[in-house]
Amino acid sequence: MLTSLTSLAIAGGALRLALNWQLKKRWAVSLAVPQALALALIGLALLPDFLKPLPFPIPVGLTLGLVLPDLFLRRA
Repeated sequence: MLTSLTSLAIAGGALRLALNWQLKKRWAVSLAVPQALALALIGLALLPDFLKPLPFPIPVGLTLGLVLPDLFLRRA
């Protein structure tokens, strides 16, 4: 049985894959997030609610699924 973190990470990865596929198919554009911004988003998602400098309603698992490919794969 999958935890909610794992399920959200898989859903985020699938969403990212579908969005990237459609962008490449229609306009030949690839979606990429700089690694520093990806780490900042993950750090912001990991903070408790009372420490967040701005509201960030996206859960940690979904954030991981969306930006994890940018941390592992480097595009030139």
